[in-house]
Amino acid sequence: MIDFEEELKNFKPSLEVEEAEAAIYNHELTDLTDILREMVQDMKHGI
Repeated sequence: MIDFEEELKNFKPSLEVEEAEAAIYNHELTDLTDILREMVQDMKHGI
């Protein structure tokens, strides 16, 4: 039988995953909050 707790202790993420994670988190993406913020600013300025 597999001891999942022991396997998790030995787990090391691959460098590819770490590189992808860094690229995702460091990339500036427009999200819904940014869009709504811009719309509110436009409404305040009568655009």
